Amino acid sequence: MSIVPKETIEVIAQSIGINTLSPDVALAVAPDVEYRMRQIMQEAIKCMRHSKRTILTADDVDVALNLKNVEPIYGFASGGPLRFKRAVGHRDLFYIDDKDVDLKDVIEASLPKAPLDTAVTCHWLAIEGVQPAIPENAPVEVISAPSDIKKHEHKDDDLPVDIKLPVKHVLSRELQLYFDKVAELTLSESDSALFKEALVSLSTDSGLHPLVPYFTCFIADEVSRGLNNFPLLFALMRVVSSLLLNPHIHIEPYLHQLMPSVVTCLVAKRLGSRLADNHWELRDFTANLVASICKRFGHVYSNLQSRLTKTLLNAFLDPKKAMTQHYGAIQGLGALGPNVVRLLLLPNLEIYMRLLDSEMILEKQKNEMKRHEAWRVYGALLRAAGQCIYDRLKMFPTIPTPSLQSVWKTNAKVLTSSSRKRKAGPDQSEQQPPLKKAATDVEDGVVLMNSSPVHKPEETETQASSVDSIIGSSSSAQMKIETSLDGELRSNRDDTQALKTSAALTQVWKDELNSGRILVSLFDLFGEGILSFIQSPEMYMFL
Repeated sequence: MSIVPKETIEVIAQSIGINTLSPDVALAVAPDVEYRMRQIMQEAIKCMRHSKRTILTADDVDVALNLKNVEPIYGFASGGPLRFKRAVGHRDLFYIDDKDVDLKDVIEASLPKAPLDTAVTCHWLAIEGVQPAIPENAPVEVISAPSDIKKHEHKDDDLPVDIKLPVKHVLSRELQLYFDKVAELTLSESDSALFKEALVSLSTDSGLHPLVPYFTCFIADEVSRGLNNFPLLFALMRVVSSLLLNPHIHIEPYLHQLMPSVVTCLVAKRLGSRLADNHWELRDFTANLVASICKRFGHVYSNLQSRLTKTLLNAFLDPKKAMTQHYGAIQGLGALGPNVVRLLLLPNLEIYMRLLDSEMILEKQKNEMKRHEAWRVYGALLRAAGQCIYDRLKMFPTIPTPSLQSVWKTNAKVLTSSSRKRKAGPDQSEQQPPLKKAATDVEDGVVLMNSSPVHKPEETETQASSVDSIIGSSSSAQMKIETSLDGELRSNRDDTQALKTSAALTQVWKDELNSGRILVSLFDLFGEGILSFIQSPEMYMFL
């Protein structure tokens, strides 16, 4: 017996426009409809179980219809349960009450609010007992509220909201006096001996960690307000350097407040208001300070150096910036290391030198101050490029230059060979006296002995003299042999050195190292000034 009655088949037939369906046909079609429905529902239940769910949804039915190559049902969503109503006059007939919607009303209706994406953000609740004044925490106005633990407010929907007050940071009286004294010395007595002692105290004392947030705020405020006060800016940077040197202070959480002030003292357009203010020295000091920060805390903040180099590179490549700003950017990039110079400065050096040449020539730039600034920038570029090429050449094997002592030895060898006596010919040897002839024969490697067993006294004396001459001649021959061996060894050593030089030059001129081409390009830009940065062994290798 089918659970699908024939009346359901007749209603479905009428909904699709078939009004003359006989009862016998409806009764015959009902079992097949039931079979198809069971098949679809079984597939939908499988999809539900594979999805680790216990509630069947319209999406499961759509997937089952797709598996059977049947067009899915439109107009149904899985947002909520379907509401069925019983048909009037039919006890077992149900239908879904679908409301007719006018498309005009749908088009003219206001768009609903876009749902918010789920996101997770991090912020500091408290840093060393101090709750920072950021939007995620309590507003600044709450700080001046009464000293109650909680304060109730009401929103528009009359729901009470609890606002927690920031944690109070309690400083001892001694630390307050210490901070006030250091701040006073920094502002007014930065040239005194007491200020130098205060810097030493800042770099060594172990109980100053509670004052770090106060010093960071003090430095940020004074730098923003005192760009025209050169002694104050230099004193503030010295305070930052002393704080960084203190091994007992954990300054990492406060770097985001210190770095803007430090970078400002590096690439600001004007530092100080007087011509006597040596802002070049301040920029050099700040560049070394920035490099030490990146070296020490680069592993903690992975994007610290990348953000800093991006800021400095933008200042360097902007032609609208002043020469003082370009100088600070070059010094900062140069202090970060030869690799930063090779990757960021050298590719843009040729284009920048075209801009700089017009500022250095008297005919094109009449302002003496701007010409002085341009020459300062030129010196900074030369120093950065020279240190870069020197660092690149240090990685190659050292080729010693020929020393003066070896040249003297060579000259002595030449003198020795030139002082040798010419060998006597056959005719001349016959005319020589016996002593000289014996010596000459020894030089030729033949020793002539008298075969007569009887010797006269005169002959004995002559033979003794000949023996002495033979000994002297043999020692002279031995010295000649040693000299020739020394020359062969030195020749082999020179050949080995030549091979090493050739191998080193091959390594230098490789495309991936590119050191030789860098040196040639730098020589074209700076001339012989770049050669002063290359030590004699490396210079000899290229020569």
